[in-house]
Amino acid sequence: MATEEFSASISTAPVEEPEASWRLDPVNGADVRFLGVVRETEHGRRIQGIDYSCYPRMAEKELLAICADLLHKHPDHKVLVHHRTGFVPAGVASLIIRIRTPHSAEAFDLVREYLKRIKATVPVWKTVRYESE
Repeated sequence: MATEEFSASISTAPVEEPEASWRLDPVNGADVRFLGVVRETEHGRRIQGIDYSCYPRMAEKELLAICADLLHKHPDHKVLVHHRTGFVPAGVASLIIRIRTPHSAEAFDLVREYLKRIKATVPVWKTVRYESE
């Protein structure tokens, strides 16, 4: 779902797709982009990548709730959040959080808060595919 203030989505689309429409914003001086990239090792073993799964309606509903709450508490920002599902190879981003605010300190703080809440409450599960399997 997208409005002028936020865009929140979960799908098999690469993170670059929802981000493509986000042009630089002359109103906000800070534009912070966080990418969660699949590491090449997990628990000391090399991996092919990670299979992400979710209940799309539940996951999207929780993402929207996070956006609504943080936009209510901090109305002076814009946010784009996209979590990828399906197989994501090592070295590829599975999550993007992009924040725009008038000032940089706020943008970094909000990225951390969005990430913390997404990890804690959005029902997305991962299954690691190891290279030896």
